[in-house]
Amino acid sequence: MSAPLRNATLPGDPPGGRPAVAVWSVGVAVYFVAVIFRTSLGVAGLDAADRFHINASALSTFSILQLLVYAGMQIPVGLLVDRLGTKKVLSIGAVLFTVGQLGFAFSPSYGAALASRALLGCGDAMTFISVLRLGTRWFPARRGPLVAQLAGLVGMAGNLVSTLVLARLLHGIGWTPAFAGSALAGAVVLVLTLLFLKDHPEGQEPEPSPHQGAAYVRRQIAAAWREPGTRLGLWVHFTTQFPAMVFLLLWGLPFLVEAQGLSRATAGELLTLVVLSNMVIGLVYGQVIARHHGARLPLALGTVGATTLLWAVTLAYPGEHAPMWLLVVLCAVLGACGPASMIGFDFARPANPPERQGTASGITNMGGFVASMTTLLAIGVLLDATGDDYTVAFSAVFVLQAVGISQILRLRGRAARRERERLVASRVETVHVPA
Repeated sequence: MSAPLRNATLPGDPPGGRPAVAVWSVGVAVYFVAVIFRTSLGVAGLDAADRFHINASALSTFSILQLLVYAGMQIPVGLLVDRLGTKKVLSIGAVLFTVGQLGFAFSPSYGAALASRALLGCGDAMTFISVLRLGTRWFPARRGPLVAQLAGLVGMAGNLVSTLVLARLLHGIGWTPAFAGSALAGAVVLVLTLLFLKDHPEGQEPEPSPHQGAAYVRRQIAAAWREPGTRLGLWVHFTTQFPAMVFLLLWGLPFLVEAQGLSRATAGELLTLVVLSNMVIGLVYGQVIARHHGARLPLALGTVGATTLLWAVTLAYPGEHAPMWLLVVLCAVLGACGPASMIGFDFARPANPPERQGTASGITNMGGFVASMTTLLAIGVLLDATGDDYTVAFSAVFVLQAVGISQILRLRGRAARRERERLVASRVETVHVPA
């Protein structure tokens, strides 16, 4: 078998090229806007508390509900994408998250605002898996990891816009104009999707499959869950993503302003550092894993270890406030959480055949969002119970990390054995493929 075979285009593989980039760019634009809307509360947490006259627990409910809807939608969205196609699902998602953002702008009460965030979370849930599927339909399989990594970087760019642009709009023109104005971006990407997005290149139509009912859905989910690689992917995603997600989504700004005595402008700069660090580290992790597949677990566990250490040092610092250099290092390390969470998909992907990829990705993607939701609630409850003691409240991070690490260590051996078995089987198959 010649070396170039590994990089050869397989029969039926999408051709890629400029048309693929153009169509994929429309899809990631939808994801980009969804992330802006998802993280918009992270720069508006204190304003929301004042606007709706709520305490820390009620404030955390915004993000908890949003993430609860997001996590609960992951497997259904994977099935919807398989059934309806990417264009329809992304269009529905754009409508939902735009209406949710607009509703949040004009909500007269806490209850109405909660409903708007739930609607936003539902629309947001339809974007990432759709973009992953769009990449597999338009680009050759060998480009899959790079395309997925670039999609993640675009999402973080949306987070950057939220921390830089939306924060300034919020404090410049006020709550309603800032959120209503940002909702226009959702309308723009919806129009782009309807006009220009295609599910697949011409001549690359998938085989039509009849609806197979609830029994088929149960079999898909059960088969994906039985694979140790799927469960390992979920726990890697669970353990790595949530510290940065919780920090960016809601509690980072209050922690830096109220517990560390920083101005809102300085706190915003540190949130921006988390996002920039994420984008840089994402490129590094992607290149390392592409060259050294065995680096997946060391990178994931190393990220968890570094995050735990920096949080412990920051929270236990003996002075009234942690020094700026320590907060800078903490935020830079938190930037590794997003790229490390993407490693979870690298465990789930080889563990499942193509017809289960959507389901397996949905299961994996639930992990970090369930952990984030749990931690958001725990921090809010602990802040209320302790009179805003951020040291005690943020210690909840360590509990979730301990749970995740125990599961990763429990599953890593079984997942590795199954992956080796699949690799050997695929090599035997390849050897028998006629030239």
